[in-house]
Amino acid sequence: MAAKKLLILPGDGIGVEVIGQARRIIDWLEKKRGISFEISEGLLGGIAYDKTGTPFPKDTLDKAMEADAVLLGAVGGPQWDNLPFDKKPERGLLGIRKEMGLFANLRPAVVFEELADASSLKSDLVAGLDIMIVRELTGGMYFGEPRGVETLPDGSRRGFNTMVYTTEEIRRIGKVAFEIARERGKRVCSVDKANVLECTLLWREEMTKLRDEEYPDVELTHMLVDNAAMQLVRFPKQFDVMVTENTFGDILSDCASMLTGSLGMLPSASWGAPDARGVRRALYEPSHGSAPDIAGKDMANPIATILSLSMCLRYSFGLTKEADMIDGAIKAVLKGGLRTADIMQPGKARVSTSVMGESIIRELDKLA
Repeated sequence: MAAKKLLILPGDGIGVEVIGQARRIIDWLEKKRGISFEISEGLLGGIAYDKTGTPFPKDTLDKAMEADAVLLGAVGGPQWDNLPFDKKPERGLLGIRKEMGLFANLRPAVVFEELADASSLKSDLVAGLDIMIVRELTGGMYFGEPRGVETLPDGSRRGFNTMVYTTEEIRRIGKVAFEIARERGKRVCSVDKANVLECTLLWREEMTKLRDEEYPDVELTHMLVDNAAMQLVRFPKQFDVMVTENTFGDILSDCASMLTGSLGMLPSASWGAPDARGVRRALYEPSHGSAPDIAGKDMANPIATILSLSMCLRYSFGLTKEADMIDGAIKAVLKGGLRTADIMQPGKARVSTSVMGESIIRELDKLA
């Protein structure tokens, strides 16, 4: 079997620590499962700026384009807050997504049975929850032009951004959502603000056309974004697959994260378009940020990063059995009562980042 080419970008803050635990899983897979990885590392975010003067060095882009997949930790931190806008760590993240053509962000919100009581909602509302949020990642206000801050004739200033989508951009993200729904409950809820934003009125119209033309077997509903936010905390299990534009998806996926108890439990995948072989460029990362307040303290939850690695194995490398093993090992650790600080519950044992990683490996040994 050919070696799997994986680019690892630890990034900033706790990214380094959680990626370290994912590397332990990779080492285990090589030793115990005979899977060969060709690992390279690169710089992205604040650490990249410190070492190269840019948050997204060309060397990192070159490595990303050569890799089969990319695994990212996190970027950002207060020490870079005063940098010019185009030098901030987050520009590196947006840059790699754009250059790799990663237009589809998959954010699963799954509640492990053992963590139903850790949610901020009542356990009966979230027990068994399994939502997939599909967020368009390279369009909308985050990338639309014109944008900027200008000085008006009277000396006051005006900031402006542009929300813009084309038919093709809407249809390609819609296809991802509908294809995923076909493998799940065959239900898609498309989220927009069609009552006041013409851009998202187009979104609604194109989603409807796409479903009617290519996915008649999938149920499609539409929901305004403000109502969707309310429904996520009112009755989240009504949703199966949610698809929405960039800004709305950014907000709703973070809202959904708290249904699971912590951002530290949520992986994500960002996909490009399939090539002639059907292979997509892909980047996998935890949904949480760099958490500078706990960086270096061995406190961070590595599970979201390890689950992101699991998604990478499943979707980019075709290693379904190994992905299932990792998911099962995590479930076993949680069932055994181990918790990092962010998901701590009464009567459970609080453990560090490294102990959580070691515990998952011990469970993998049992499964193997």
